Amino acid sequence: MKKIFSILLMSVGFIAFSQQVESIETILNDKISIRAIELYDHKVWYSGTDSKFGFVDLKDHKNQKQIKLSDDKLQFRTLGQDKTSFYAINIESPCRFYKIDKKDLKSQIVFKDTAKTAFYDALHFVNDKLAYTFSDSDKDLLLKLAVYRDGKWSMLKSSLKLNEGEAAFAASNTNISSTGKYMWIATGGKASRILRMNLKNENIEVFNTPFVQGESSQGMYSIDFADDRFGVAVGGDYTKQEANINNIATTNDGGQSWQIQASGQNAGYMTCVKIKPGSKGKEMIAVGDQNISYSSDFGKTWKKISDEKGFFVCEWIDDNKIVFAGNYRISVLKLKF
Repeated sequence: MKKIFSILLMSVGFIAFSQQVESIETILNDKISIRAIELYDHKVWYSGTDSKFGFVDLKDHKNQKQIKLSDDKLQFRTLGQDKTSFYAINIESPCRFYKIDKKDLKSQIVFKDTAKTAFYDALHFVNDKLAYTFSDSDKDLLLKLAVYRDGKWSMLKSSLKLNEGEAAFAASNTNISSTGKYMWIATGGKASRILRMNLKNENIEVFNTPFVQGESSQGMYSIDFADDRFGVAVGGDYTKQEANINNIATTNDGGQSWQIQASGQNAGYMTCVKIKPGSKGKEMIAVGDQNISYSSDFGKTWKKISDEKGFFVCEWIDDNKIVFAGNYRISVLKLKF
Protein backbone atom coordinates (compact mmCIF):
# COMPACT_ATOMS: atom_id res chain seq x y z
CA MET A 1 0.00 0.00 0.00
CA LYS A 2 2.81 2.44 0.88
CA LYS A 3 4.58 1.67 -2.39
CA ILE A 4 1.43 2.33 -4.45
CA PHE A 5 0.77 5.58 -2.54
CA SER A 6 4.34 6.76 -3.15
CA ILE A 7 4.05 6.06 -6.88
CA LEU A 8 0.76 7.96 -6.97
CA LEU A 9 2.30 10.96 -5.20
CA MET A 10 5.22 10.99 -7.65
CA SER A 11 2.78 10.86 -10.55
CA VAL A 12 0.65 13.71 -9.21
CA GLY A 13 3.75 15.81 -8.54
CA PHE A 14 5.00 15.25 -12.07
CA ILE A 15 1.66 16.26 -13.57
CA ALA A 16 1.40 19.33 -11.35
CA PHE A 17 4.83 20.57 -12.41
CA SER A 18 5.10 19.24 -15.94
CA GLN A 19 5.58 22.77 -17.30
CA GLN A 20 9.05 24.05 -18.07
CA VAL A 21 10.65 27.14 -19.54
CA GLU A 22 10.69 26.99 -23.31
CA SER A 23 12.55 30.27 -23.81
CA ILE A 24 13.52 33.60 -22.26
CA GLU A 25 13.99 36.48 -24.67
CA THR A 26 15.32 39.87 -23.61
CA ILE A 27 13.45 42.67 -25.40
CA LEU A 28 15.04 45.69 -23.68
CA ASN A 29 18.57 46.33 -22.49
CA ASP A 30 19.22 49.62 -20.73
CA LYS A 31 20.98 51.09 -17.73
CA ILE A 32 17.83 51.16 -15.61
CA SER A 33 16.19 49.43 -12.66
CA ILE A 34 12.49 48.68 -13.29
CA ARG A 35 10.01 47.75 -10.57
CA ALA A 36 6.70 48.77 -12.16
CA ILE A 37 5.16 47.69 -15.46
CA GLU A 38 1.80 47.92 -17.25
CA LEU A 39 0.47 46.20 -20.37
CA TYR A 40 -1.39 48.29 -22.95
CA ASP A 41 -1.79 48.25 -26.74
CA HIS A 42 0.36 45.11 -27.16
CA LYS A 43 3.24 46.87 -25.43
CA VAL A 44 4.90 46.62 -22.03
CA TRP A 45 5.22 50.05 -20.41
CA TYR A 46 7.65 50.77 -17.61
CA SER A 47 8.89 53.41 -15.21
CA GLY A 48 12.23 53.25 -13.44
CA THR A 49 15.38 54.95 -12.29
CA ASP A 50 16.87 58.13 -13.72
CA SER A 51 13.34 59.47 -14.43
CA LYS A 52 12.91 56.99 -17.30
CA PHE A 53 9.53 56.00 -18.73
CA GLY A 54 8.85 54.11 -21.92
CA PHE A 55 7.55 51.09 -23.79
CA VAL A 56 8.62 48.07 -25.80
CA ASP A 57 6.30 46.55 -28.40
CA LEU A 58 5.64 42.89 -27.61
CA LYS A 59 5.15 42.05 -31.29
CA ASP A 60 7.95 44.15 -32.80
CA HIS A 61 10.69 44.57 -30.22
CA LYS A 62 12.47 47.17 -32.32
CA ASN A 63 9.46 49.42 -31.83
CA GLN A 64 10.31 51.04 -28.53
CA LYS A 65 10.51 54.51 -27.08
CA GLN A 66 11.85 56.04 -23.90
CA ILE A 67 11.46 59.51 -22.42
CA LYS A 68 12.57 61.25 -19.22
CA LEU A 69 9.81 62.58 -17.02
CA SER A 70 12.18 64.99 -15.27
CA ASP A 71 15.63 66.50 -15.63
CA ASP A 72 16.18 65.40 -12.03
CA LYS A 73 17.30 61.83 -11.46
CA LEU A 74 14.05 60.63 -9.92
CA GLN A 75 13.38 57.03 -9.04
CA PHE A 76 9.99 55.61 -10.02
CA ARG A 77 8.64 52.38 -8.57
CA THR A 78 4.97 52.95 -9.33
CA LEU A 79 2.91 52.91 -12.50
CA GLY A 80 -0.82 52.80 -13.24
CA GLN A 81 -3.22 53.64 -16.02
CA ASP A 82 -6.73 54.68 -16.92
CA LYS A 83 -8.22 54.85 -20.43
CA THR A 84 -6.28 57.88 -21.61
CA SER A 85 -3.20 58.23 -19.41
CA PHE A 86 -0.45 56.60 -17.38
CA TYR A 87 0.43 57.77 -13.86
CA ALA A 88 3.78 57.48 -12.09
CA ILE A 89 4.99 58.77 -8.71
CA ASN A 90 8.63 59.10 -7.67
CA ILE A 91 9.34 57.38 -4.39
CA GLU A 92 11.08 60.06 -2.32
CA SER A 93 9.98 63.50 -1.14
CA PRO A 94 9.02 65.75 -2.73
CA CYS A 95 6.81 63.19 -4.46
CA ARG A 96 5.46 64.30 -7.81
CA PHE A 97 2.44 62.64 -9.39
CA TYR A 98 3.00 62.52 -13.15
CA LYS A 99 0.27 62.09 -15.73
CA ILE A 100 1.45 60.87 -19.14
CA ASP A 101 -0.88 61.07 -22.14
CA LYS A 102 -1.11 57.74 -23.96
CA LYS A 103 -1.32 59.36 -27.39
CA ASP A 104 1.62 61.74 -27.44
CA LEU A 105 3.47 60.78 -24.19
CA LYS A 106 3.41 64.39 -23.01
CA SER A 107 3.64 64.52 -19.22
CA GLN A 108 2.58 66.93 -16.51
CA ILE A 109 2.71 67.04 -12.72
CA VAL A 110 -0.86 66.90 -11.41
CA PHE A 111 -0.28 66.50 -7.66
CA LYS A 112 2.52 66.78 -5.08
CA ASP A 113 3.29 65.46 -1.63
CA THR A 114 6.04 67.52 -0.01
CA ALA A 115 6.00 65.85 3.43
CA LYS A 116 9.53 64.85 4.42
CA THR A 117 8.41 61.31 5.20
CA ALA A 118 6.55 60.81 1.91
CA PHE A 119 7.61 57.60 0.18
CA TYR A 120 5.15 56.00 -2.24
CA ASP A 121 5.38 52.22 -2.38
CA ALA A 122 2.60 51.22 -4.79
CA LEU A 123 -0.06 52.67 -7.08
CA HIS A 124 -3.16 50.66 -7.98
CA PHE A 125 -6.09 51.45 -10.26
CA VAL A 126 -9.33 49.79 -9.16
CA ASN A 127 -10.95 51.00 -12.37
CA ASP A 128 -10.62 53.92 -14.81
CA LYS A 129 -12.07 56.38 -12.30
CA LEU A 130 -10.65 55.15 -9.01
CA ALA A 131 -7.08 54.55 -7.82
CA TYR A 132 -5.16 54.49 -4.55
CA THR A 133 -1.50 54.88 -3.72
CA PHE A 134 0.15 53.98 -0.41
CA SER A 135 2.88 56.01 1.27
CA ASP A 136 4.94 55.47 4.39
CA SER A 137 3.19 57.28 7.21
CA ASP A 138 4.15 60.53 8.90
CA LYS A 139 5.32 60.69 12.52
CA ASP A 140 1.71 60.27 13.70
CA LEU A 141 1.72 56.73 12.19
CA LEU A 142 -1.66 57.32 10.55
CA LEU A 143 -2.37 55.32 7.41
CA LYS A 144 -1.43 57.48 4.45
CA LEU A 145 -3.25 57.03 1.15
CA ALA A 146 -3.75 59.32 -1.81
CA VAL A 147 -6.86 58.69 -3.88
CA TYR A 148 -7.58 59.39 -7.56
CA ARG A 149 -11.28 60.00 -8.08
CA ASP A 150 -12.85 61.15 -11.34
CA GLY A 151 -9.61 62.60 -12.65
CA LYS A 152 -8.33 64.34 -9.50
CA TRP A 153 -5.87 63.37 -6.78
CA SER A 154 -6.33 64.14 -3.07
CA MET A 155 -5.21 62.78 0.28
CA LEU A 156 -7.56 60.30 1.94
CA LYS A 157 -8.38 61.12 5.56
CA SER A 158 -7.82 58.17 7.87
CA SER A 159 -7.79 57.56 11.61
CA LEU A 160 -6.18 54.13 11.28
CA LYS A 161 -2.81 53.93 13.02
CA LEU A 162 -0.04 51.65 11.85
CA ASN A 163 2.39 50.05 14.25
CA GLU A 164 5.78 51.56 14.89
CA GLY A 165 8.07 50.30 12.16
CA GLU A 166 5.21 49.06 9.97
CA ALA A 167 5.38 50.26 6.36
CA ALA A 168 5.47 48.59 2.94
CA PHE A 169 8.00 47.64 0.30
CA ALA A 170 8.39 49.50 -2.98
CA ALA A 171 9.60 46.29 -4.58
CA SER A 172 7.27 45.67 -7.52
CA ASN A 173 4.24 47.98 -7.29
CA THR A 174 2.21 44.92 -6.22
CA ASN A 175 1.54 45.23 -2.50
CA ILE A 176 -1.96 46.48 -3.40
CA SER A 177 -4.62 44.33 -5.07
CA SER A 178 -8.36 44.64 -5.66
CA THR A 179 -11.40 42.74 -6.90
CA GLY A 180 -15.04 43.80 -7.16
CA LYS A 181 -15.69 44.26 -3.45
CA TYR A 182 -12.37 44.89 -1.73
CA MET A 183 -8.94 46.40 -2.01
CA TRP A 184 -6.09 44.90 0.02
CA ILE A 185 -2.80 46.47 1.12
CA ALA A 186 0.03 44.32 2.45
CA THR A 187 2.35 45.89 5.01
CA GLY A 188 5.74 44.73 6.21
CA GLY A 189 8.58 45.48 8.57
CA LYS A 190 8.01 45.33 12.32
CA ALA A 191 4.51 44.09 11.50
CA SER A 192 3.23 42.44 8.34
CA ARG A 193 -0.53 42.78 8.17
CA ILE A 194 -3.36 43.01 5.68
CA LEU A 195 -5.42 46.19 5.42
CA ARG A 196 -8.72 45.45 3.67
CA MET A 197 -10.80 48.30 2.34
CA ASN A 198 -14.48 47.91 1.48
CA LEU A 199 -14.65 49.82 -1.80
CA LYS A 200 -18.26 50.87 -1.23
CA ASN A 201 -17.69 52.86 1.94
CA GLU A 202 -13.85 52.92 2.25
CA ASN A 203 -14.04 51.30 5.69
CA ILE A 204 -10.77 49.53 6.50
CA GLU A 205 -10.28 46.35 8.52
CA VAL A 206 -6.89 45.12 9.71
CA PHE A 207 -5.89 41.45 9.87
CA ASN A 208 -2.76 39.94 11.40
CA THR A 209 -0.81 37.36 9.41
CA PRO A 210 1.60 34.51 10.31
CA PHE A 211 4.07 35.89 7.77
CA VAL A 212 7.74 36.35 8.69
CA GLN A 213 7.99 39.80 10.29
CA GLY A 214 9.63 41.80 13.06
CA GLU A 215 12.61 43.25 11.19
CA SER A 216 12.50 46.21 8.80
CA SER A 217 13.47 43.93 5.90
CA GLN A 218 10.84 41.25 6.55
CA GLY A 219 7.23 40.73 5.56
CA MET A 220 4.87 40.56 2.60
CA TYR A 221 6.24 42.17 -0.55
CA SER A 222 3.49 41.30 -3.02
CA ILE A 223 -0.12 40.15 -3.05
CA ASP A 224 -2.63 39.11 -5.68
CA PHE A 225 -6.29 38.11 -5.50
CA ALA A 226 -8.28 35.92 -7.88
CA ASP A 227 -11.65 36.99 -6.44
CA ASP A 228 -13.17 38.38 -3.25
CA ARG A 229 -12.02 35.33 -1.28
CA PHE A 230 -8.85 33.70 -2.62
CA GLY A 231 -5.53 35.52 -2.49
CA VAL A 232 -1.80 34.88 -2.23
CA ALA A 233 1.08 36.76 -0.62
CA VAL A 234 4.84 36.33 -1.09
CA GLY A 235 7.89 37.98 0.39
CA GLY A 236 10.53 37.16 2.95
CA ASP A 237 13.67 39.07 3.90
CA TYR A 238 15.71 40.93 1.28
CA THR A 239 18.80 40.78 3.49
CA LYS A 240 18.55 36.97 3.69
CA GLN A 241 17.31 36.00 0.27
CA GLU A 242 17.76 32.25 0.70
CA ALA A 243 15.57 32.22 3.83
CA ASN A 244 12.31 30.49 2.97
CA ILE A 245 10.40 30.13 6.24
CA ASN A 246 6.91 31.66 6.46
CA ASN A 247 7.36 33.70 3.27
CA ILE A 248 4.37 32.42 1.25
CA ALA A 249 0.74 32.40 2.39
CA THR A 250 -2.76 32.09 0.96
CA THR A 251 -6.22 33.11 2.12
CA ASN A 252 -9.64 31.67 1.33
CA ASP A 253 -11.74 34.19 3.25
CA GLY A 254 -10.82 37.50 1.70
CA GLY A 255 -7.72 38.13 3.77
CA GLN A 256 -9.15 37.61 7.25
CA SER A 257 -7.00 34.54 7.89
CA TRP A 258 -3.84 33.31 6.17
CA GLN A 259 -2.31 29.86 5.84
CA ILE A 260 1.45 29.51 5.45
CA GLN A 261 2.39 27.46 2.37
CA ALA A 262 5.59 25.66 1.34
CA SER A 263 7.54 26.95 4.34
CA GLY A 264 11.09 25.68 4.02
CA GLN A 265 10.22 24.25 0.60
CA ASN A 266 10.48 27.19 -1.78
CA ALA A 267 13.19 29.19 -3.53
CA GLY A 268 13.27 31.97 -0.93
CA TYR A 269 12.70 35.72 -1.09
CA MET A 270 10.14 36.85 -3.69
CA THR A 271 9.12 40.37 -4.72
CA CYS A 272 6.16 39.77 -7.04
CA VAL A 273 3.40 37.19 -7.43
CA LYS A 274 0.81 37.08 -10.22
CA ILE A 275 -2.14 34.72 -10.54
CA LYS A 276 -2.67 33.44 -14.06
CA PRO A 277 -5.81 35.10 -15.49
CA GLY A 278 -8.69 32.66 -15.81
CA SER A 279 -7.11 30.06 -13.50
CA LYS A 280 -9.16 31.20 -10.45
CA GLY A 281 -5.97 31.11 -8.40
CA LYS A 282 -4.85 27.61 -9.26
CA GLU A 283 -1.85 28.76 -11.31
CA MET A 284 0.54 31.53 -10.37
CA ILE A 285 4.06 32.71 -10.97
CA ALA A 286 6.41 34.51 -8.60
CA VAL A 287 9.77 36.17 -9.02
CA GLY A 288 12.54 37.24 -6.70
CA ASP A 289 15.99 38.68 -7.22
CA GLN A 290 17.40 35.14 -7.44
CA ASN A 291 14.66 32.96 -8.92
CA ILE A 292 11.46 32.46 -10.89
CA SER A 293 8.98 30.00 -9.37
CA TYR A 294 5.66 28.49 -10.39
CA SER A 295 2.70 26.92 -8.58
CA SER A 296 -0.17 24.99 -10.13
CA ASP A 297 -2.02 23.99 -6.94
CA PHE A 298 -3.26 27.27 -5.46
CA GLY A 299 0.13 28.14 -4.00
CA LYS A 300 0.51 25.03 -1.85
CA THR A 301 3.67 23.77 -3.55
CA TRP A 302 6.23 25.60 -5.68
CA LYS A 303 8.85 24.71 -8.24
CA LYS A 304 11.77 26.92 -9.17
CA ILE A 305 11.66 26.99 -12.97
CA SER A 306 14.53 29.38 -13.61
CA ASP A 307 17.71 30.65 -11.96
CA GLU A 308 17.48 33.96 -13.85
CA LYS A 309 18.60 36.74 -11.55
CA GLY A 310 17.83 40.44 -11.28
CA PHE A 311 14.10 40.43 -12.00
CA PHE A 312 11.70 42.20 -9.59
CA VAL A 313 8.29 42.37 -11.25
CA CYS A 314 6.24 40.26 -13.68
CA GLU A 315 2.90 40.17 -15.51
CA TRP A 316 1.08 37.52 -17.53
CA ILE A 317 0.82 38.37 -21.25
CA ASP A 318 -1.30 35.33 -22.12
CA ASP A 319 -1.68 31.68 -21.07
CA ASN A 320 1.97 30.77 -21.49
CA LYS A 321 3.96 34.02 -21.75
CA ILE A 322 5.03 36.29 -18.89
CA VAL A 323 6.96 39.54 -19.07
CA PHE A 324 9.64 40.20 -16.43
CA ALA A 325 11.49 43.41 -15.61
CA GLY A 326 14.31 44.34 -13.27
CA ASN A 327 17.93 45.36 -13.42
CA TYR A 328 18.96 46.54 -16.90
CA ARG A 329 16.38 44.55 -18.86
CA ILE A 330 12.88 43.48 -19.75
CA SER A 331 12.42 39.87 -20.86
CA VAL A 332 9.61 37.59 -22.01
CA LEU A 333 9.48 34.04 -20.67
CA LYS A 334 7.57 31.38 -22.56
CA LEU A 335 6.33 28.30 -20.69
CA LYS A 336 6.12 24.88 -22.25
CA PHE A 337 3.46 22.59 -20.80
